[in-house]
Amino acid sequence: MAHEPELIEQEEQDLYEHLRIVVDKGQSLLRIDKFLMHRVENASRNRIQNAIELGNVLVNDKTIKSSYKVKPLDVISVVLPHPPRDTEVYPENIPIKIIYEDDDVLVVDKEAGMVVHPGYNNYTGTLVNALVYHFQQLPTLPGNDGRPGLVHRIDKDTSGLLLISKNERAMTWLAKQFFEHTITRKYLALVWGDLPEDGTVTGYIGRSVADRRVMSIYEDPEKGKWSVTHYKVLERMGYVTLIECQLETGRTHQIRAHMRHIGHPLFSDATYGGDKILKGTMFSKYKQFVENCFELMPRQALHAQTLGFLHPTLKKRVHFESPLPADFEAVLAKWRKYSDTDTKQ
Repeated sequence: MAHEPELIEQEEQDLYEHLRIVVDKGQSLLRIDKFLMHRVENASRNRIQNAIELGNVLVNDKTIKSSYKVKPLDVISVVLPHPPRDTEVYPENIPIKIIYEDDDVLVVDKEAGMVVHPGYNNYTGTLVNALVYHFQQLPTLPGNDGRPGLVHRIDKDTSGLLLISKNERAMTWLAKQFFEHTITRKYLALVWGDLPEDGTVTGYIGRSVADRRVMSIYEDPEKGKWSVTHYKVLERMGYVTLIECQLETGRTHQIRAHMRHIGHPLFSDATYGGDKILKGTMFSKYKQFVENCFELMPRQALHAQTLGFLHPTLKKRVHFESPLPADFEAVLAKWRKYSDTDTKQ
């Protein structure tokens, strides 16, 4: 099993991003501008070509032209200016469910469907827009422009607990706990298939070369960030299993990518292939049953249920839990009923 690499604090530069890419052994010859378009997020061909012309793209420490053909094991270094972005967040009177609040922190129970912070195609209607309305002076971390108060995030269609800091001191205190993996975060997930036993998924998580919207798990540390998810089987329902996932690291789409990686995608997760019938019978009655479940819960079956951390002022561990939302409960009830009926036949 791969060991966790030495942790190095990353600074997100406001003005530029620096990437180092080692080309795969099996890479066929391909123009570097085309190659980088698939490897660099939000990069148009024009943006890549401009960077090459300015000498911001080096191959094996040498400048090249756009027509250069990438070869296996080439080491590519890229420095790109970040695209301009509007970091001002506009307050919006959006109701949010607060389950705990004091002078330092806020614990929010987020509904599925709400984007956490403004970004591409989602500049309004986010949790951060709501937070800025309700709390005028929220802090930001360096490199965290436009995301006041946030020390972590959960996906748009994931429900559950999110921790917000209300001042700079709390922000720094909590960020350190996330960095050191001492925050307790447990999720409930419904996955396809019958998981044989409890386990742990590890690997380097990074953007898929085939589809930038999806995260993949790699063995090569050059291709991603180290990630660890521990999972425990809670309930087996024939063709699906309810599990509890405990995050040791918190990477983008971590649980969703990890479960797909071990062959058990989250139920109804369209991005990772869980929105199709992956286990079960060919009977039309069963097919209709699963379709009804997808309609009840047209999102990934993932809920951030538990959050525990060392409080910045109280200096003791505090613990919060969120009940399963109605859509998740309804789908579980249907699967339990189906599983009971199936076993009695």
